[in-house]
Amino acid sequence: MYSVDRVYNHYYAGLTGRMQFTNLDPRSGDGSLDILNLKAADTGTYQCKVKKAPGVQSRKIQLTVFVKPARTKCSIEGSQEIGKDVTLKCVSQEGSPLLSYDWRRVSGTQNLPATSMLNKNTGELLLKNASREYSGTYNCVASNRVGTDECSVELNVTPPINTAGIIIGAIIGTVLGLSVLGSIVFCLCKKHKEKKYEKEVHHDIREDVPPPKSRSSTARSYIGSNRSSLGSMSPSNMEGYTKTPYSQVPSEDFERAPAQTPAFAPSKVAAPNLSRMGAVPVMIPAQSKDGSIV
Repeated sequence: MYSVDRVYNHYYAGLTGRMQFTNLDPRSGDGSLDILNLKAADTGTYQCKVKKAPGVQSRKIQLTVFVKPARTKCSIEGSQEIGKDVTLKCVSQEGSPLLSYDWRRVSGTQNLPATSMLNKNTGELLLKNASREYSGTYNCVASNRVGTDECSVELNVTPPINTAGIIIGAIIGTVLGLSVLGSIVFCLCKKHKEKKYEKEVHHDIREDVPPPKSRSSTARSYIGSNRSSLGSMSPSNMEGYTKTPYSQVPSEDFERAPAQTPAFAPSKVAAPNLSRMGAVPVMIPAQSKDGSIV
C-alpha cells in the first residue's frame, strides 16, 4: 500500500520478501506490482484499489501460476504375450492441469503399431493383439504451457507360456508331495503303534503265580494225610481206618497217581512198627461192659 508518500508492506503468508512496487515512486500514478520467485501457491485473485478525492476506483485480476511437468513415470500394464492386449501408461506427478501426453517409438521403424490407440489426456497407449514386431523402446512426453518432461519403457513381446505343461508339472508335484507325506504319516503311525504295543507288554508283566497242583499231587497229598492220621492213632483205633474206601479219592486224581501206589498199613500194626512210622503212643482209658471207665 502506498499512502501519503509512504509505502506500507503488509505481506500475506508466503509472500514475505517476494512482493514489491514496480515503480519505487507510485506518486507518478504507476501502481504495478512485482512478484518474485513465483510459486504455484501464488495462484489467486489480486485487486488494485485507487483512492482520490472525491472517489474510489478498483480493478481485479486473476493470476494462474503454471508448473511444468516433473517426475514423469512410464509403466506397462497387462501380459506381454503374443496375441494379448498391453497398455503403456505415462503419468506426471507434478505439473499444472491440462497436461498433454504423447507417445513415440524410438527403436525400429519409430512408428506406433497400426492397432495402437492413444489417449492424450490420460497418457495411456493401448496396443491390441500384440506381436513380436511390437517389441522395442517407447518414449512418452508430458507437456503443458510452460514445459515438458519425458520417460521411457522397454516392451518385450514373447510367445505364450505353456500353461498345459505348468499344470501337468504342478499336478505331478502335488501327487509326489502327497505320496511322500502319506509315507511319512504311515511310518509315524506304525512307529507309534509299535511303541504303544511295547508299553502295553511292559505293563502286562506280572509276578509269576505258582502253577496249579497236578491231580497226581492231590492224590499223593490225600494218601499222605491218611498216613499221618494212621501214625497218630493208637492200635485200638486203627481198625476203623483200615476199612476206609478208596472211593474217597477222586477218580481222576487216582487215575493219574504215580504207578507205585503206597499200600495202606494192615488192620493191625505192631507197636514197634508204629514207632518207626512216627506214631505217638496215646493212652486210651478202657471201658467196662456197663460203660464205666476202668
